[in-house]
Amino acid sequence: MRYATTLALTLAATLWAPSGAVLAQEAPYPAKPVTILVGFPPGTATDTVARMLGERLAQRMGQQFIVENKPGAGGSIAAGLGARAKADGYTLMIGASAPQAINPHVYPNLNYDARKDFAPIGLITWLPYLFVVSPENPARNLTEFLAAVKAKPNQYTYATTGVGTTSHLVTSVLLSKAGAAMVHVPYKGSSQAQTDIVGGRTYATFDTMVSSLAMVKAGRLKALAVSTSERVPVLPDVATVAEQGFPGFDMGAWLGLIAPAGIPPAVQDRLAREMNAVLADPAVRDKLADLGAQVRTTASPASFGAMMKTEYESWGDVVREFNVKATD
Repeated sequence: MRYATTLALTLAATLWAPSGAVLAQEAPYPAKPVTILVGFPPGTATDTVARMLGERLAQRMGQQFIVENKPGAGGSIAAGLGARAKADGYTLMIGASAPQAINPHVYPNLNYDARKDFAPIGLITWLPYLFVVSPENPARNLTEFLAAVKAKPNQYTYATTGVGTTSHLVTSVLLSKAGAAMVHVPYKGSSQAQTDIVGGRTYATFDTMVSSLAMVKAGRLKALAVSTSERVPVLPDVATVAEQGFPGFDMGAWLGLIAPAGIPPAVQDRLAREMNAVLADPAVRDKLADLGAQVRTTASPASFGAMMKTEYESWGDVVREFNVKATD
């Protein structure tokens, strides 16, 4: 009888242990702080949007969303870290045009596969680009600036946020259409590039409006053109590139939330719902608009994944057209 009682207790303990483990695994997400990797330095558009999103997600989901900047190689360093992170929903990443759609065509030895290593969550925003110069530059608009450049081929430099970044490719497309030649000077981020323009060490940059707007409003940079097909309400007097002799010019960058491939579908869907709820908030939309960003969302992770695939293919065409290499 004592043996039977002992056996029964042992079996009960054995059966209860896995059940307890399952309950522990099913604790509501998120049960601890979540990290959002950003592939660009503080102060860039990607960083600014990530911090705003993280703060709002924390308020809605009851856990910290901590932004970690891992800049370098046009966002590829952060992408590599994100691809190798545990797919449990506690490491996320701000996906962007450069690391997800451009860099795979530029850098031959990336340590991630943009098409296989990430799970889409949702689109966040579209970023118009602003062509800016020093206030001391005599050009009053893009037409005058390009006329000066064409008169002295390769005598002017332009800054970008790195080889193969959206900043680089948008400028390459513009110069090609204008028949102008400038010398490319890549930087690791927007802040130093803008500082060097103000200091006269380089002449111009095509950077996100989020990164450039504050300095334009402060009079430290002069805006000559905006990259989108329509003028941006926050700078209504700045003409588009299309208006200044380049019909059909409409370029920009996107930012979205992604995770390592293999994230639990329930967590993926929860993050998508919460993020879209954040972006539906009029206060958030107004704040992003004031920064020069346009809120755009996707209906589901699957629809964002389809958009990322299209972007991968179309930016690949641009990289091949301009023969952009990592050594440029």
